[in-house]
Amino acid sequence: MNSIPSPPPSSSPSSTILTQSKNPNYLFKFNLKVPILPFHSSSSHLTAHAPCCTLRDSNSVLEKNAPSSEQSTRNYIPPKDSNFDGTLVVRRPEFSGENSGEEVKKEKEIVKEEAKASSIDVGLTTFAKKMPIFEPGRVESDSKDKLLTVNLDLALYKAKVLARNFRYEEAEEMLLKCLSYWPEDGRLYVALGKIMIKQSKTSQAREIYEKGCQATQGENAFIWQCWAVLEKKMGNVRRARELFDAATVADKKHVAAWHGWAVLELKQGNITKARNLLSKGLQYCGQNEYIYQTLALLEAKANRYQQARYLFNQATRCNPKSCASWLAWAQMEVEQENYRIARKLFENAVQASPKNRFAWHVWGIFEANLGKIDKGRKLLKIGHALNPRDAVLLQSLALIEYKHSSANRARVLFKRASELDPKHQPVWFAWGWMEWKEGNLNTARELYRKALSIDQNSESAARCLQAWGVLEQRVGNLLAARRLFRSSLNINSQSYVTWMTWASLEEDQGNPVRAEEIRNLYFQQRTEVVDDASWVMGFLDILDPAIDSLRRLLKMNPNSFNVPPDSMRNITGSKKNMVDYSSEDDDNDVDNDSEFDLDAFIMDRLSIDVSKLEVQLETPKFPSTNKILSPRRIWRPSSRTANQSVSSKYR
Repeated sequence: MNSIPSPPPSSSPSSTILTQSKNPNYLFKFNLKVPILPFHSSSSHLTAHAPCCTLRDSNSVLEKNAPSSEQSTRNYIPPKDSNFDGTLVVRRPEFSGENSGEEVKKEKEIVKEEAKASSIDVGLTTFAKKMPIFEPGRVESDSKDKLLTVNLDLALYKAKVLARNFRYEEAEEMLLKCLSYWPEDGRLYVALGKIMIKQSKTSQAREIYEKGCQATQGENAFIWQCWAVLEKKMGNVRRARELFDAATVADKKHVAAWHGWAVLELKQGNITKARNLLSKGLQYCGQNEYIYQTLALLEAKANRYQQARYLFNQATRCNPKSCASWLAWAQMEVEQENYRIARKLFENAVQASPKNRFAWHVWGIFEANLGKIDKGRKLLKIGHALNPRDAVLLQSLALIEYKHSSANRARVLFKRASELDPKHQPVWFAWGWMEWKEGNLNTARELYRKALSIDQNSESAARCLQAWGVLEQRVGNLLAARRLFRSSLNINSQSYVTWMTWASLEEDQGNPVRAEEIRNLYFQQRTEVVDDASWVMGFLDILDPAIDSLRRLLKMNPNSFNVPPDSMRNITGSKKNMVDYSSEDDDNDVDNDSEFDLDAFIMDRLSIDVSKLEVQLETPKFPSTNKILSPRRIWRPSSRTANQSVSSKYR
């Protein structure tokens, strides 16, 4: 057996011995725990036994020399150089003695206990951070501030009921209190912003939406979308585009953002941009009745009625309960004078949403326009019985009564409508128009002033100023008439009727040059040809804008929709699944009644007796503004009522 001899005792008192086994690839090492002599000091001794310390065997030696898990970490000194390939490992000297083994064991036990204690302390510290009971300063505040989420849901519902009863201050106070507990919930900002808008507090609503976007870190698409709608109403088109874009970035599947942005572009005349936005909405959100409905209206404006019918059919297939789709389709058929098909679509609309006030309103006006006054009056009364706080239905019913009954009955209905919604401008405007027709000029002026005091920048205000100008023109107050026409055009400069009425006034006064200048001004400043027939001061032109909005959508300039006919092939597709509402015979007889039993429908579905509609109209239904009615008191299932009646028989 070959070995490396130790140097003389005079040079060094200790050394390390390596022995070679039968297998030449492995070496055995014996540590004598003495300082090691450097290589250069004993080169003569090492050269004789060089084969025992070759580089090939150094790796195995290092593996043998690696400190075990049982050894103390303080005794091991790793090499500084990672490429170190020597065979000797330097260790700190240990004191020899009887108690050295016991001390090492004690130290090992202490290290293990400290490691266990440190891991337990870390876990307890993390647990204590989550539990406020370990911090007395947080116990009282957290116990008071933390509430269940169900309280938020109840508060949102209660605020909605308060706003529905025009108790905006109480609803606002409740929502602000909820914000102190749940500042990160986006529903609070949306609800509070809508309440502010109803009170015409647009600047405060804008601040609330901005705070909501900051609180939710810009990830709530509903807040962005509501903010964009507010800016669109304020006329900030560029800002509205940015906010709609932010909403689509926050959630590309938020269909309301795509649709609202497309409607904005439609109003700006960017038809191609609107189509692209609607197609993206279909791509990211799937089939949606509102997108199909808007695309159908675009096709109707472009006089492609077959494609429009297909898209309307797709909209109703996506959501058969979508009353808006049925109404828009019916309005298109009315424009095409397909009255029988339109009536069937109106029937589908009320069956889809029996309590929808727009369905009963538009259908009633449709029947009144066709000369069926009794049926139109009946439909409006049904709508009023289902929506007793809706002023628009009473307004339209008052105009029908004025034309076909008496002015006194119309005044009663106008007064009741104004009491239901004092801030509804068309009610005051229509009432003033009726008083002007009756010759009560002072009363008409007072009603016009009341309408303008609500909002001086709305489209209803522009109509009111134009009608007031006509009134002053008829009585000879030309200076006041000119001023009123100018004020109306400052609100809506695209009104053809207002410009031409002013021009006719100048011609009547012998100023043909001034009249021609006014006509030239209109053609110079107009941006598009607007069909403004709804401004004509007739009977059906004082109706609520709910109908006029559909009419305006369908009567925009067809020249602005110059889109190739093949552009909708990828959307329209095949027509094999389309519901066919075309008649086998082309009979469009107005008196041809359908098989729909209106009386049985409202009795079975709505529990309304037709014979008591007159009584319900005469009896005002004003719910108490100081008390919120429970939904259980408003509506009860028919089965429960039947069970109560059966049980009462056997008592």
